[in-house]
Amino acid sequence: MRSIFKPLRGLVLAEFESPAALLDAARKVREAGYEKFDCHSPFPVHGMDEAMGLNRSPLGYVVGVVGSLGLLGMLGLTWWTSAVDYKFLISGKPFFSWQAYIPIIFAITVLCSAFGAFFGMLSLNQLPRLFHPIFNSERFAKVTDGGFFVSIQSDDPSYDENKVVAFLQSIGGRNVEVVNGD
Repeated sequence: MRSIFKPLRGLVLAEFESPAALLDAARKVREAGYEKFDCHSPFPVHGMDEAMGLNRSPLGYVVGVVGSLGLLGMLGLTWWTSAVDYKFLISGKPFFSWQAYIPIIFAITVLCSAFGAFFGMLSLNQLPRLFHPIFNSERFAKVTDGGFFVSIQSDDPSYDENKVVAFLQSIGGRNVEVVNGD
């Protein structure tokens, strides 16, 4: 996992003409053995995760575990305060009447799940990333309104700048550009 303090040295960026060409390029890049690459598009492209060989996100498990911990923690807190720490007999009811605490237990579970989703997403996406060399490319500004790009990072085990440039050109990449991280 890359630290926010360890900058990426650079990458090779290629532009493609359409979402279908980008999807095909993603498959070819993965089949060529590249591991650290990304696809950039102004909108989601159906099937891109499969084409890139990405696994399902573990964020759902993180949210489930953190939410369950919040539920159990709040249930334990309500039990401790009403049945152990401050026993108070009201109308012959049991010391721990869990039905009265359902709203607050639910609220804390939702709150903990939201925090788990927020901080889990930041961690899994390696954010905040203070700098990324892709923003050194002037052509990359097109990604917000109609550009489709593939970038292969320089820290990929199979990275050789000349071979990557030739490979991206051979699969239909236009305006192939080497972007330095400095």
